[in-house]
Amino acid sequence: METIHVFVLRGPSAIAFAQWMTETPVIDGKPLSVRIIDSPDLMQAALIKGEADIAVLPMISAANLYNKGIQYHLAGCPIWGTLYLAGRSDQDVSGESGKPVLHIFGGGTTPDILTRHYLKQHKLDYALNYSFTTAREIMQGLLAGKVDNAVLGEPFLSIALRKDSTLKILADLNRPDSTSLGFAQTAILYAPALKKHQKTIDSLLSVSCCFAMEQPEQAIRILENEDVFASGMLTPESIGRCKIDYKTASEAQENILRFLQLIGQYEPKALGGKMPDGNFYK
Repeated sequence: METIHVFVLRGPSAIAFAQWMTETPVIDGKPLSVRIIDSPDLMQAALIKGEADIAVLPMISAANLYNKGIQYHLAGCPIWGTLYLAGRSDQDVSGESGKPVLHIFGGGTTPDILTRHYLKQHKLDYALNYSFTTAREIMQGLLAGKVDNAVLGEPFLSIALRKDSTLKILADLNRPDSTSLGFAQTAILYAPALKKHQKTIDSLLSVSCCFAMEQPEQAIRILENEDVFASGMLTPESIGRCKIDYKTASEAQENILRFLQLIGQYEPKALGGKMPDGNFYK
């Protein structure tokens, strides 16, 4: 039987798909098969080759691929932010410049841009340090006492908070304003051949996202059984902090546009040099 291939990035995105991993939805008589991809670069390569029928990746990667002419449709946004500033608030460890040091990963990518934006908005002056390349390395630095302030995403934030009671969440980097869901930083794309099944895809995504938020313990069991996360990495609190809530491309268009404009202000090359046109949302 023909299968619909769903490619999902390892990390918070996968939480929104826990239900699909165990209940195997069907579209047009074809089962959906979820495959975990280990990095955004591998995901982009798979999409350029047309190997995925449905894919989950950073919104900036989706815009970049669209600007390169890669033919996929945007279904919507399932996750609205997993980034937090964590640290030991009573410690004021200054670098050579006299400013407190903030460790951050992924220069020129979403975590870096949203951090710089937050600091600018709130007139906070940190010396940014990019010596760690992954969230896991930063978490290990925090726990070893080598790092006092850092930007962390889930699930590493929850692990660090659990292992060291002196650490606190100092800021939520995912809120453009007090009324907003968050930043539309994750995209779900689908192949043109599935266009006529868009409503079914939206419905299945909505149910799967609700499952993760309403039954987090069950979602954790599935994700651990499927080896997406190691045992004990996820907690219901860490899932709650991922802000999982599926919105279709038309529902989220304004949020997506604002997010991409923000990215364009800081790193236009991350989008492929320009804002995607209106067809990106169709």
